[in-house]
Amino acid sequence: MEIEKSADRTEPPPPGSGAAYWEAAAERFDDEPDHGLRDPAVRAAWAARLRSWLPSGPAGILDLGCGTGSLTLLAAEQGHRVTGIDRSPAMIARARAKLAGRAARLLVGEAAEPPVGERRFDAVLVRHVLWALPDPAAALRRWAGLLVPGGRLVLVEGRWGEAEPMGISAAELLRLVAPLAERTQLERLSHDAVLWGKEVTDERYALIAETPLRGGPAR
Repeated sequence: MEIEKSADRTEPPPPGSGAAYWEAAAERFDDEPDHGLRDPAVRAAWAARLRSWLPSGPAGILDLGCGTGSLTLLAAEQGHRVTGIDRSPAMIARARAKLAGRAARLLVGEAAEPPVGERRFDAVLVRHVLWALPDPAAALRRWAGLLVPGGRLVLVEGRWGEAEPMGISAAELLRLVAPLAERTQLERLSHDAVLWGKEVTDERYALIAETPLRGGPAR
């Protein structure tokens, strides 16, 4: 794959973007290399990262803000039982087309309050969603509560822009996650141009947080 050398960045959505924004964005969402994963090299790079971040063996994965389901599909292909949630019906429609025939649930709902009832998961996967929520700390507490004992939060985030930066820094996310996690692992991703389909200079990273082991059976 030829990596595009460009200073251009994908313009991030405004914080708190409503459902109408994402409905309009759904048609061209997969045009971004790291969204559609159409390039085999980009797809393979994300598959390898997911394999290292998610639990080994078949696990229950909750993919919040799943968009058109590209990461949801990768997780399903790796044998996991995946539930994907996005606030946009148009995004979920495209995700359902991608995952047709797979053992996956795809639901319309808010990432901050996933409509999963009393279900619990081995990992919660969230990419470029947390920073745009009005109360990230509350969302993290809610997501941690959806995990089985010892479950993982897999948070892919970043900080974009120079004049008016948007996003959430790794230092800030580490601070927010600290009260919830027994162990954390931070992976810097800006240097891995294949993940994004181009070279980037802004801050991009993954934070994997393992929650404490608590009593009681996993559901």
